[in-house]
Amino acid sequence: MDGLTLFGLIAVCAMLATYALEERSPWFILGFALACCLGSIYGFLQGAWPFGLVEAIWSLVALRRWVVVRRKGARISPKEDAPI
Repeated sequence: MDGLTLFGLIAVCAMLATYALEERSPWFILGFALACCLGSIYGFLQGAWPFGLVEAIWSLVALRRWVVVRRKGARISPKEDAPI
């Protein structure tokens, strides 16, 4: 496994872990945003620019969500309405 592949694997695993834990703390939302940014860098470095672009946008969406949650000063409530 080369270094770029390992970097991508770490970025995607970080995205998965922080997304799964984001209801516990707003800091996991920030972690998800940063992991998406790493995923975007990985996409651009490997030449998959559509993936890199979508991950960059997703990191901005997550960063905005973190800012909104931090301003409210509230914990994130579980998604009770979400389908199983």
